Amino acid sequence: MQPQRIRIPRRAVHGVLLLDKPLGLSSNDALQKAKRLYRAEKAGHTGTLDPLATGLLPLCFGAATKFSQISLDADKRYLATLKLGITTTTADAEGDVIETREVNVSHERLQAACERFTGPIRQVPPMHSALKRDGKALYEYARAGIEIEREARAVTIHAIDIVGGENDTWTLDVRCSKGTYIRTLAEDIGAALGCGAHLSALRRTGSGALSLAGALTLEQLGAMSESERDASLLDADALLADWPVVRLETEDAGRFLTGLRRRTALPDAAHVRVYGPEPKAFLGGAHISAGELISTRLLSPVEVQGLLASPELNPREVKAATP
Repeated sequence: MQPQRIRIPRRAVHGVLLLDKPLGLSSNDALQKAKRLYRAEKAGHTGTLDPLATGLLPLCFGAATKFSQISLDADKRYLATLKLGITTTTADAEGDVIETREVNVSHERLQAACERFTGPIRQVPPMHSALKRDGKALYEYARAGIEIEREARAVTIHAIDIVGGENDTWTLDVRCSKGTYIRTLAEDIGAALGCGAHLSALRRTGSGALSLAGALTLEQLGAMSESERDASLLDADALLADWPVVRLETEDAGRFLTGLRRRTALPDAAHVRVYGPEPKAFLGGAHISAGELISTRLLSPVEVQGLLASPELNPREVKAATP
């Protein structure tokens, strides 16, 4: 007789979790573990971290998933450890060694090499990546020994600072645009130095306005009560924290939530976050063009108003859904 499986009831959970992803776990595996801990009906992550990478992985629950693309498109920050003198098949520590060379690199030489890759650059995505070609990830072709031609992509490296290291091992603080492959950057810096390199460790420390400060591990979440886990969630507008604020009075807020454009004297802006008259009545994201406030992504009236009007809901659910 088969043992009976216990079905754990799901619930509506709204907010953003700053997860400190562990080594060896895929982003989706980390998401599913957190989703089970919260018993959440709906959840998503905001950008993949390789299993060999650790650090900041913002997870969105419920209404916050509407704004996950904002974090996906945001600039990122990493601590990257480079191992000089060794190149690998994957440009990181997971691959087989291709070549070993002697290393004679000073801080000054490394700094000069890093400066060559600061600013707008073009990168060829690595074969061992999740980019799709004809419905298959590039790493699937790579594992089959098939090399696929890839076009270089434009990315921006805002800054590279050397934060420590010596001899053949150095740690860099990298601030970059979305879509930057730090493995490729490590490989390119090694090539510029003439000794080769691969990425031996990677930790994401920032994504847009979010940082590792206050991030929790899965172990910490597992040791919490459900109410403590709920209290650890940030409100959905945390993903837009570096956008200017626009506040509307009650009548305009209601019309804005239906998708209607509102007149404004504010200057043009590519991104703004919009609130109703209450201090934390977050309505959604918008842009301003030619004197009009135009919505780009909204919470539903139910998410903004209905939860407040439902006395049976617990305070955390109300707070999270109406930031």
